Amino acid sequence: MIETAFGLRSAFTAPHRLATKAGADVLESGGSAIEAMVAAAATIAVVYPHMNGIGGDGFWLIKRPGAAPVGIFACGQAAGLATPDWYARQGFETALPSRGGLAALTVPGTIGGWGQALSLLDAPRPLADLLAPAIRYAAEGVAVTRNQSQTTREKLDGLADVPGFANAFLTAGHVPESGTPLRQTALAATLSRLAEVGLDDFYAGDLAATHARFLEASGSPLRGDDFAGYAARQVTPLTIRIRQGTLYNMIPPTQGMAALGILGTFDRLGVTQAETFAHWHGLVESTKQAFLIRNAELGDERSMRQPAQDFLTDAELDRMAAAVDMTRAAPWPHAPVPGDTIWMGAADAEGTVVSFIQSVFWEFGSGLVCPDTGVFFQNRGAGFSLKPGPNQLAPGKHPFHTLIPGMAELKDGRVFSYGTMGGEGQPQTQAAVFSRYAMFGQPLQQAVSAPRWLLGKTWGDSTDSLKIEANADPDLVQSLRDAGHDIELMEPFSSLAGHAGGVVRHADGRTEAASDPRSDGVSFAE
Repeated sequence: MIETAFGLRSAFTAPHRLATKAGADVLESGGSAIEAMVAAAATIAVVYPHMNGIGGDGFWLIKRPGAAPVGIFACGQAAGLATPDWYARQGFETALPSRGGLAALTVPGTIGGWGQALSLLDAPRPLADLLAPAIRYAAEGVAVTRNQSQTTREKLDGLADVPGFANAFLTAGHVPESGTPLRQTALAATLSRLAEVGLDDFYAGDLAATHARFLEASGSPLRGDDFAGYAARQVTPLTIRIRQGTLYNMIPPTQGMAALGILGTFDRLGVTQAETFAHWHGLVESTKQAFLIRNAELGDERSMRQPAQDFLTDAELDRMAAAVDMTRAAPWPHAPVPGDTIWMGAADAEGTVVSFIQSVFWEFGSGLVCPDTGVFFQNRGAGFSLKPGPNQLAPGKHPFHTLIPGMAELKDGRVFSYGTMGGEGQPQTQAAVFSRYAMFGQPLQQAVSAPRWLLGKTWGDSTDSLKIEANADPDLVQSLRDAGHDIELMEPFSSLAGHAGGVVRHADGRTEAASDPRSDGVSFAE
């Protein structure tokens, strides 16, 4: 059994060991949690490419001592040419493409987020230092993980013929086995250029020009002006207060409102014991209430009928809690939202805590890889709708995002950074981990490792059932069936249940960290 990592100064966790090492090395040498996260973000983009990359988006929550948490919104907008009419002329009238050049329709935002985060520091470390591990791993190679090999095999049918994918991520045309060397020399050169001339080159320099030419030639609607018009920005996170403290999550178009809505609703149900029918059923039914609002209301905040914070008032949370039947499962068909992502957390010796998430949406995103730069582009635009509503495709608009970094300031002074990958499952896994650790007092690693569930479809799954890991208590599973839940069992420690993690900084400076046995990661605390 993996145990919680405890420290007296700093902590870091990531779903790949080399990303944890990159972040931990910065922290051990006296760097800040923000600097550590940039180093890890660059590294994990190299070593865990099926889950994220620099051609995707990112979101940050940052809590510094004596200050309220701030968010960094590093989500790229839709191309100026991206309209329903434009896609109809390409033969897509009812749904957007999910792979290839036509799927690459939003500007990659995460690198802009790195820059925005570093701007919060008076004198950040040189980019050359922070990006050095990622550059080395890209140039010299890393061993393909079991998870990457398995995911590539499962998704190869939709990716094999996308320009650039095979050369970048297959070995002589075949899926690489775990342990196979993966070298990304073009990506190493790209990261080296960013380290030399600055992150802005990705949006307004030679890199931007190279990508604009490649994307246009590949059928994408993205152009140079779209890159030049992008900027990451600081935002005020969504927030709720519950009995344990104050919780924070990201604004729309992410599903942060749903993550807070689940926990705010569940807090009102009066559940007192973990791993009981009331715990699991209460969270599943709270999820349904929050998802009904999410599915109907969330999108680009400029297109919503009211601010997302208005869906998190005490009156609204009371209404959702009153709608939960603690004896029976409510019916549940709804639209799925797949996705692939990484979450990482950090705490430094000065008291700054970071929750960070980075994604290309589906595994390997659009699959489209620029041979000159090694960058592959997200397919986040597939989250748009071509039908009228808050998430309808339009130039300059942000698509609905599953990405949600979680953070909480607990009443005893702990700051808890937590999150997961898993698309549709992200707010559900956040609720499981938070409730276990902060509401019911489980050790952090136990809260992350314990059996989990997933309501609805994800990763291309075709059913709306309640999926439960097979190592869950059989009596608990049967009690959920008896209450009307449509249950399917999935293998223990399944990636379908997410790759979660958590970092905690106590008021006295002690730290904790946990990583998910479902991932290829480790946690660090010193």
